[in-house]
Amino acid sequence: MGQGPAPSPGLHPSPRGQASPPTKLPSPPLLACQSPLPELSPKRRGAPLAFSPEGAQGSCSQRCGDQSGPCSCHPTCFGLASCCADIRDFCLEISPYSGSMMGGKDFVVQHLNWPNPTDSVICSFKDSIQTRGHVDASGRVHCVSPLLYESGRIPFTLSMDNGRSFPRSGTWLSVHPSKASDSEKSQLVNETRWQYYGTPGTQGNLTLTWNTSALPSDAVSIELWGYEETGKPYSQQWTAAWSYLYSLASNIHNSGSFTFTPKPAPQNFQRWEVGSLRIVDSRHRAGEQDVRALWSNEHALAWHLGDDFRMDPVAWARNQCLAWEELEDQLPKFLEELPDCPCTLAQARADSGRFHTDYGCDLEQGSECTYHPGAVHCVRSVQASPQYDSGQQCCYTADGTQLLTADSTGGSTPDRGHDWGSPPYRVPPRVPGLSHWIYDVISFYHCCLWAPECFRYMNRRPSSDCRSYRPPRLASAFGDPHFITFDGTNFTFNGRGEYVLLEAALTDLRVQVRTQTRTGSEGSQDRGTGLTAVAIQEANSDVVEVRLGEGAGVLQVLLNQEVLSFAEQSWMDLKGMFLSVAAGDRVSVMLTSEAGLEISLQGPFLSVAVLLPEKFLTHTRGLLGTLNDNPADDFTLRSGEVLPPSASSRELFRFGADWAVQNASSLLAYDSKFLVENFKNRPKHDPTFLPLFPEESSASPSQASAAADLCGDDTFCRFDVAATGSLSVGNASRVAHRQHLLRVQSLQPVVSCGWLAPPANGHKQGDRYLEGSTVRFRCNNGYSLAGAEASTCRADGTWSWPTPTCQPGRSYAVLLGIIFGGLGLVALVGLGYWLLRRRKSNTAVWGSQP
Repeated sequence: MGQGPAPSPGLHPSPRGQASPPTKLPSPPLLACQSPLPELSPKRRGAPLAFSPEGAQGSCSQRCGDQSGPCSCHPTCFGLASCCADIRDFCLEISPYSGSMMGGKDFVVQHLNWPNPTDSVICSFKDSIQTRGHVDASGRVHCVSPLLYESGRIPFTLSMDNGRSFPRSGTWLSVHPSKASDSEKSQLVNETRWQYYGTPGTQGNLTLTWNTSALPSDAVSIELWGYEETGKPYSQQWTAAWSYLYSLASNIHNSGSFTFTPKPAPQNFQRWEVGSLRIVDSRHRAGEQDVRALWSNEHALAWHLGDDFRMDPVAWARNQCLAWEELEDQLPKFLEELPDCPCTLAQARADSGRFHTDYGCDLEQGSECTYHPGAVHCVRSVQASPQYDSGQQCCYTADGTQLLTADSTGGSTPDRGHDWGSPPYRVPPRVPGLSHWIYDVISFYHCCLWAPECFRYMNRRPSSDCRSYRPPRLASAFGDPHFITFDGTNFTFNGRGEYVLLEAALTDLRVQVRTQTRTGSEGSQDRGTGLTAVAIQEANSDVVEVRLGEGAGVLQVLLNQEVLSFAEQSWMDLKGMFLSVAAGDRVSVMLTSEAGLEISLQGPFLSVAVLLPEKFLTHTRGLLGTLNDNPADDFTLRSGEVLPPSASSRELFRFGADWAVQNASSLLAYDSKFLVENFKNRPKHDPTFLPLFPEESSASPSQASAAADLCGDDTFCRFDVAATGSLSVGNASRVAHRQHLLRVQSLQPVVSCGWLAPPANGHKQGDRYLEGSTVRFRCNNGYSLAGAEASTCRADGTWSWPTPTCQPGRSYAVLLGIIFGGLGLVALVGLGYWLLRRRKSNTAVWGSQP
């Protein structure tokens, strides 16, 4: 499909598409064995650094990421003083580093100054899409992000000689349009009005606004672009395309506002029902691609549809709904491969490896659930389904009950196109946000918002219940360090070094940790250790490391040994995983296998929670034990030897030491002299460090009372107070342990009997279908109930009674009314007769008196 004119002269034609985002965080207190960790932020990189002398390979030209040669072009070189002198000229940092995948955002290359202004700058993204950059009057080099069909980290190279060579490289973070900041968008004033324009009561003018400083130009043009996906679904011919349609205004003053009265679009443009407005400098020709621009949100283009829509929008939308219904019935069935929803809100929020908050209905953001009335929180499946790239959505009411479309139009609806897209993106139905619009959102407008045909939509997008949902298994490590295995075994192992927390050959999942001692308030070292770094990789995914950073209360996140920045984005699509950061002190890692990790800051150390789906049963090794519902074999050494559950803490120290990381398989970064000398070049388990063992621990007499008051019966808390002399460290362990127990409680299996239908010609009371819940039935007037009036969900997952029937005839209520009414009438007649007789009797007596 057409996507506007060809690229500017001098640019190579560019096939469209691409994906994956970056990251960075703040940093906690310095530990005894911890030197300041190198920060690869612009501020740090701007400081003077020691460089390796130049040699035969003394330049980073086309060598970014390379550690070989006389000097390094790898991110770790900054802390090791081994960088080539020109690393900042060739391995590029940019600001801003992220923007909407719609493109058009200007960014500046940091640390690269060019002597003269020039337009011979070309930026090539993924070696296939080229945009024109420039050098400004201050010598700063600019690039413009392209229109992409994917989210994630996008590699780019830079040419300063009009495309003859591309020796410089960097990374751009392309994000889902909904995650882009409002400052880089134009705003549809009263967006609902735009999307209902032409329906009854919605006429008049529409207004578009924007920040003029985001598009410095005297005059601008406003264009409409349409999005569509064409070709045979689920075939190689299925393609996605943005197309320039027409201009609403050209060469108007850049005032920051534009108001107009929509007119029906020409017939040849009306097939586009989803699109966005784009504002560009008027010096660009209409529809010119990949220039600096401000895009609006993608939206339903009701305002540009034809006269047939405006004359009878309900009939028009009904026809579209019927056509969609017919198409859906021809497409492959995707519902069967979606995961079942968690049964309760508590489960949905705890199962963070497989489900993540749906930003359109977020309890922590005020529960503005526009499309799901009655819900307070929704989650989406993190991973798209394996064959059809579909997505699951699960919504819940205030009491934690799952809200089903069979009971309410506010129920959760599965998606043929996952809203967040699916790697490798670029083609239907994998395009983030937009495939979801085409297959799930615009049809919702047709059937539910513009026409009263919502039952058709809900029939083809029914909520999943939770009968086959199985909660993940949970294991945790926290404090000095204490471990709770997947099978529930508790133990303490406070060795100093680097250890295998978890290995699973099933998916080649590896989780490794680093432990260090803490320096007390008086400068002495504790006889305990804590987690200071966690590294994760699954198969050939990226490697993510979360570690304590510089300063109190700060985390650092490294991607393939490079520190990430979260200053602009808190969610990132990475290779083989998704990454989310909350409030700077909690990082969630969601893997393709549906395993999940949450790493958080608890006091001076890290706390780690690992969630594994049931497919990992019998496939785990390491400090978190063997996941097989048998605690007796959790202390299994590499050799296969199993220590008994009654093993002493000194014997368990041997178990922990046996799981030391081997140098060749280490995932952890060594980007400072301290880390190289103390961890990389030394045994991974420090044999010289003798910790305090639990059976030897007791709080000092001065702290005994305070420790007892603080810790109660929490042995982890008591041990940490004794080992560190710090009540705050003990309290951090107490809090982490409590969080683990609460999560275990939230993830307890729940029995569901499944949805129970109301009787035909009747109704039911109750929309909760979990063990112990009761549903009651009533018939409409003119019908009588045949069967049980109520049914209760039993522990075996079955209902005590099936749905009754409502049979034609007088209902019990009517019959009872007739019976009692008749009895009342008889009573009134009898009473009247008795009073009449009594009156006659009295009259006879009175008549005989003198």
